[in-house]
Amino acid sequence: MAQEHTGPAEPSPTNARLHNRQQASPDQRAGKRLAAFKAAFPLTVPICLGFLFLGASYGILMGTKGFSFVWPMCMSAFIFAGSMEFVTVNLLLSAFNPLAGFLLALMVNARHLFYGLSMLGRFKGLGWKRPYLIFGMCDETYAINSTARIPDTVDRGWFYFWVTVLNQCYWVVGATAGGIIGSHLPFDTTGLDFVLTALFLVIFLDQWLGGKHRERLSAIIGVLAALACLVIFGAENFMIPALIAMLVLFTILRPHLDTLNIESENTDASQEVR
Repeated sequence: MAQEHTGPAEPSPTNARLHNRQQASPDQRAGKRLAAFKAAFPLTVPICLGFLFLGASYGILMGTKGFSFVWPMCMSAFIFAGSMEFVTVNLLLSAFNPLAGFLLALMVNARHLFYGLSMLGRFKGLGWKRPYLIFGMCDETYAINSTARIPDTVDRGWFYFWVTVLNQCYWVVGATAGGIIGSHLPFDTTGLDFVLTALFLVIFLDQWLGGKHRERLSAIIGVLAALACLVIFGAENFMIPALIAMLVLFTILRPHLDTLNIESENTDASQEVR
């Protein structure tokens, strides 16, 4: 009769991480956080400039509509969805209709479904950081966290965390400052509600021009799905069908897209070695 193995069981990855965390000294943990901050901060500087301006535009818009700066400050902190915050200005001034507000918020922010699908693997095993990373994942944060080349010496979870925290702080500061300015310096706000759309276009073009041919496939799928739904359903009704079409296509093609991303990363790594 074979004897049962009585040796120590292999620790699971989760237990191994907990063990390593317990073994690390406070100075080592602080150093890990600082290293991640130093790696994340330079990448968020362009976002800082944009968010301070965009947040201020939103705060000014709220201020000129008669709202105290407390409104944009709290909404930017707890909603943290720039496009929806601009839309909320008109919702707050119109008749109370929670169902319409819910459907509008769902339509405006449904694109986050695609962000979530692509970040499932990256956020796995990050513990208490994961809920906040999900909450704070805006377009710009997603663009950095999904494309950044994180050094092996930098903790991935803390890198994602600092990018998310910094970007939200930029937005809150800009919105608060804009709310204070807008309540004291009333002026023509025509065009302020378009600044976020302009930022989306700039981010898309930057990713397109900076990406390789295989990395542009996702963008091509999204554009073609939107154009097809625009032709079929018209300009006023194409948004939701386009989002549904993109969700279905990205879900079906996700294994192929992941393979292309892995091949691209391996190619870049081999070129760096050479």
